[in-house]
Amino acid sequence: MRKFMTTRRLLFLVLVGLFVSAPAFGQGRGGRGGRGGAPAAPPTYTNWSQYGGSASSNQYTPLDIVNRSNVADLEVVWTYPTGGNSTFSPLVVDGVMYTSAQGAIVALDAASGVEMWKNTDFSAAARGFNYWESDDRSDRRLMFLSGGMLTALDARTGEIVTSFGENGRVDVRIGADRDISELRGQTSNPGRIFEDVFIIPLPASGANYDSAPADVHAFNVVTGEIEWVFHTVPRRGEFGADTWPAESLATAGGVHNWSEMTVDEEYGIAFIPTGTARYDFYGGNRHGDNLFANSLLALDARTGERLWHFQTIHHDLWDYDLPTAPKLLTIRRNGEDVDVVAQPSKHGFLFVFERRTGEPIWPIEERPVPQSDIPGEQTSPTQPYPTAPPPFARQSFTVDDINPYLPESDQEELREILRTHRNEGLFTPPSFEGTIQMPGHNGGANWGSVAANPEEGTVFVVTKELPTVLRIVEPGAGGRGGAAPPAEDEGFTRYTAPYSFMTRTDGLVAVDPPWSQLTAYDLDEGTIRWQIPNGDAAGYPEGAGSQGTRGGPLVTGGGLLFVGTTADRKIRAYDVDNGEVLWEAGVFGAPGGVPASWEIGGRQYIAFPVADGNGGSFAIRGGPLPAAGPGQIRVFALPR
Repeated sequence: MRKFMTTRRLLFLVLVGLFVSAPAFGQGRGGRGGRGGAPAAPPTYTNWSQYGGSASSNQYTPLDIVNRSNVADLEVVWTYPTGGNSTFSPLVVDGVMYTSAQGAIVALDAASGVEMWKNTDFSAAARGFNYWESDDRSDRRLMFLSGGMLTALDARTGEIVTSFGENGRVDVRIGADRDISELRGQTSNPGRIFEDVFIIPLPASGANYDSAPADVHAFNVVTGEIEWVFHTVPRRGEFGADTWPAESLATAGGVHNWSEMTVDEEYGIAFIPTGTARYDFYGGNRHGDNLFANSLLALDARTGERLWHFQTIHHDLWDYDLPTAPKLLTIRRNGEDVDVVAQPSKHGFLFVFERRTGEPIWPIEERPVPQSDIPGEQTSPTQPYPTAPPPFARQSFTVDDINPYLPESDQEELREILRTHRNEGLFTPPSFEGTIQMPGHNGGANWGSVAANPEEGTVFVVTKELPTVLRIVEPGAGGRGGAAPPAEDEGFTRYTAPYSFMTRTDGLVAVDPPWSQLTAYDLDEGTIRWQIPNGDAAGYPEGAGSQGTRGGPLVTGGGLLFVGTTADRKIRAYDVDNGEVLWEAGVFGAPGGVPASWEIGGRQYIAFPVADGNGGSFAIRGGPLPAAGPGQIRVFALPR
């Protein structure tokens, strides 16, 4: 039996705690000692005070006011217009919702949606921001990245905190040890606050050869002063430098933590999933494994010291970065509780490690993979394969997988493509003749697409399965990578790789459905509990899966998994035990971000970011959906 309080018992303690103490704002699990041996503060769970619900990124609430028995009664209680495509995940603290909407930062009454204040001078990065408060609660701040600058606002008034940095703002590039002024970009990663440290990566600066290194920086929340820097591309003499050509260390780029990160507040560990080294699809300029690209980094959150790492792909040539935040759970192994971190990937694997040591829970094997025939390329001879749990996405595309709903002429064309292109499995390298990629670098798991119940040891993954053709071409022939300089400047050819998703202009996908799936993992056993199609597509039988979906999942203590789907514009509640649909609601735009849930006065609220119009990059059979309403935050609750 699990050594956890029941959700109902937790909720009872929460409601009692509301009358005797000020709320706590971290959603950590109680009962385990922190670094100093003191027990962690019991969580309240009535707020949604961090991106993804908590620093653990689990997209989880133990609230069970809405549950299997009453979810069918959910109704819309308020909405707030956001404008444009909405992927922003709001925060809720003490009954106040903070969000970015219509190019402004806004505070709303979280029970009614009534606007409390609005700052039109700033807008946050696309996905979320942070809340911080001092121990005595006299100082409460919203911290976010906007235009490459860290910004601090007073959470009670919306006014800028002038004592932070220079008049309330800090340039995140101040810790860079080389000039990246011409490579400035913007990241959608909201970062994480741990204690008084704001951890944020340098902004991404494109997918070309010339890219800034995405060092991870930590700033003091109160003053804005830089606390530490971790080099994701090692500097000369640092650990991992020998996995790059020595001459490239000063100019190598990429390795961006561009999407999400996680912090274990009890152990003080920042878990940073990283992206691909540049250029994405050709590595003649970066021979070697290229640490710390495509890696899960475990850093001391207070100092930035590397504790351990694991590289999920060596010398990546497929843009199979790690865009999904790792999830923190406790599982049962050999009769004991084991704290783990679970890292989903674009290429369909779930890597699971002991949290403090980085030891794999199940063996990870290095297996031989196909080799490149492109001049100047040096492919890694092996790649890591987890032996458990099983993959959550399809990792190959053969003639047996062709979409049977396509016209016969299209099916024949696909058979010819599959016959004439390189198609040797998951790690087939890009080629001149064209390479088949599955689940595709826009497939698998992506940002916001995974939820976890830390009390039950379960993980829920939303996937896209979108086969792609990669083709290496000579410089100047198109594709990402930038203009080719004279050969004597660098000593390698700047090949580029235009890619194409294997879809028709009317949205028909080359591979047979489902095009999106929901997978439920039991990590006590390392097995898949259930796997079902995620949503529908117009013109196809039920269960085809939603094309191009971006809706993130939310798992609750009421035994529910909430997921929004793009192509059919619906929100559904599934039974976590078997995947049965218990409730669904149509919305006039595509649900595109991470849902949030909180409690006020004994009532549980669930919010979904909804984009306006189609809100997705993929049409459906018969043409795109008509624009039907504005982007908004759409909030549901049970009737009073």
